[in-house]
Amino acid sequence: MPTLGRYWNKTEDGRLQCHLCPRYCTLSEGQRGFCFVRQNINNQLILTTYGRSSGFCLDPVEKKPLNHFLPGTPTLSFGTAGCNLGCKFCQNWDISKSKEIERLNDQASPQAIAQTAHRLNVKSIAFTYNDPVIFAEYAIDTAIECHKLGIKTIAVTAGYITPQARGEFYDHMDAANVDLKAFTEDFYSKVSLGHLQPVLDTLEYLKNKTKVWFEITNLMIPGVNDAYRETKDMCQWIADHLGNDVPVHFTAFHPDYKMLDCSHTPMKTLQEARAIALAQGLHYVYTGNVHDAAGSSTYCPSCKKLLIERDWFVLGEYNLRDNECKFCGYRVAGVFDKTPGHWQAQRVPVKIY
Repeated sequence: MPTLGRYWNKTEDGRLQCHLCPRYCTLSEGQRGFCFVRQNINNQLILTTYGRSSGFCLDPVEKKPLNHFLPGTPTLSFGTAGCNLGCKFCQNWDISKSKEIERLNDQASPQAIAQTAHRLNVKSIAFTYNDPVIFAEYAIDTAIECHKLGIKTIAVTAGYITPQARGEFYDHMDAANVDLKAFTEDFYSKVSLGHLQPVLDTLEYLKNKTKVWFEITNLMIPGVNDAYRETKDMCQWIADHLGNDVPVHFTAFHPDYKMLDCSHTPMKTLQEARAIALAQGLHYVYTGNVHDAAGSSTYCPSCKKLLIERDWFVLGEYNLRDNECKFCGYRVAGVFDKTPGHWQAQRVPVKIY
């Protein structure tokens, strides 16, 4: 169900300029943007994937990854197709790089998605698999319907969005995981075909202008973005600009898409990155995409005792009382229920009716 986009204007030469993401694509009649899903049709910018999804699934919220947002609960996850970055290492390239939007067989209105989430008694939905920025209108409309039913919303995103659009987008999000792909402009321009500064601007906006709970993921690619100095500089920037309480996830790369010649990330690299981040004063640092129970568990920044034990996505020992450490009373940053969920590592496909 293609629908009119909200973020564009007509240029003096008669073309349309999209101002949803920092690419500011300028489109003649029939042209599509870099994301492929926003198209000039009859001199209007149309979101061609509105109401269409690559599939719906119940996932553990920790898989997004969010470790400090309703731990142990399932989230109804879905995405569409396309992306506004061109990462050569994309781990979801079959969806995010797809230019065959006809493969989006699942159709669902925002109301139907919200009603399904309510029927399944889940606490949140997640816009994920590909970046929700490019289907912002669909995500926002769905978020509005979910909030009517008390269901929270999650954006799993690269944070590549303009100042013109990010206010409305994040007004409708309760949580986000932002993929900070690297900490150099060289990486962003050559490997992701974008720019670093807009992502940093988004992170500072989330911290200073919203109440969105957010966490950061850094996928570590051997020999590409895993240098000691880059990791230290990134962690120092996070501490200085976002504070010590923002959780950071260092996750393992596996060869994919156009970077099949790179090796898997060694466990040691992730553990060293975690040590660097903790040394820079960050309180909550995790390893991901590897089996590392110690590195995926949460510890009290004050007394250092185990607060939330995790083995992959399965919760074990749980020592939080609301938001406080059971042992010393330290208030832990995040959004927590009185008791954790028990969803564990299940992944359950869902049909929307």
